[in-house]
Amino acid sequence: MPEPLLVAALGDVHGRFHRVETWLDALEQSRGRPVSMVLAVGDVEAFRRADDHRRKAAKRTMPAEFAEYADGVRRVKRPLYFIGGNNEDFEALHDFQDGGELAPGVTYLGRAGVRELSGLRVGFLSGIHAPRFIDQPLKRPVTQDLMKQAGYFRTAEVERVMSLRDVDLMLVHEWPRGIVQRAREENPSPPRPLPSYWIGNGVTRRLVDTVQPKWLLCGHSHKAFAVTLEGVGRPATRIACLDQATRPEESVFWLEYEGRAAVRAGWGVSGAVAWEPGRRWDLARLPTPVVEGERDGEDAPVGAM
Repeated sequence: MPEPLLVAALGDVHGRFHRVETWLDALEQSRGRPVSMVLAVGDVEAFRRADDHRRKAAKRTMPAEFAEYADGVRRVKRPLYFIGGNNEDFEALHDFQDGGELAPGVTYLGRAGVRELSGLRVGFLSGIHAPRFIDQPLKRPVTQDLMKQAGYFRTAEVERVMSLRDVDLMLVHEWPRGIVQRAREENPSPPRPLPSYWIGNGVTRRLVDTVQPKWLLCGHSHKAFAVTLEGVGRPATRIACLDQATRPEESVFWLEYEGRAAVRAGWGVSGAVAWEPGRRWDLARLPTPVVEGERDGEDAPVGAM
């Protein structure tokens, strides 16, 4: 029997390509097998030039390490596939709305759709919800305002994903609305403080309830979270929300597959198994939280950016 497929997922990278490569090295060592592919849930910030003024004009100064990969100075060790968040090089991504390779081994999946990756059906929706713009046409982002608008998904993109079925993994940037309330109902005394119930949007929630992917991976809110959506006649969708790439414990998530069946999952790079079939996927599966004061100063939480 072939060894299980190891899939790694990353929270909001925000330009920190060097450190996540080191984390993935550690994950491979702990699990004793190579990472077959890496999935990133948006806000990768793949700016091609280190001196890009748009990057420097962002809400915070983040590293521009992707420039080294775009220039061929460095190369990723494993195929990396990412969706768009609301902080990206939207001018460059505009010509790749259906996806494309931005550097050797680094592929933007596109704004919405499905891809077969390593034998898995991976659905995806880039961006976040902005009611004012969801029915407006997507324009080439030649101004700062249009660049911001490019980080919002549109109705046609949602509908493209809404028609999907039999999805193993789905990638979205913003959380679906209502999952925090679901966790509160299931955990009257939660093992850690819960984020505000209003996090997420209803459009993504309807999308998830319709497509019913086996696993859903999210970013954007810079919090680790775990919950299961299920009901009578509805198969389980296990949701893992990832922190930004400050420390690996809550910003790296991994799954092992035998064929298209997920057989193990875990957080961070220690290799410890947090979930197997037959175990409940909920807040109890989260890693021990990082104490806020232990974070690096440059990496202090910035909220839903």
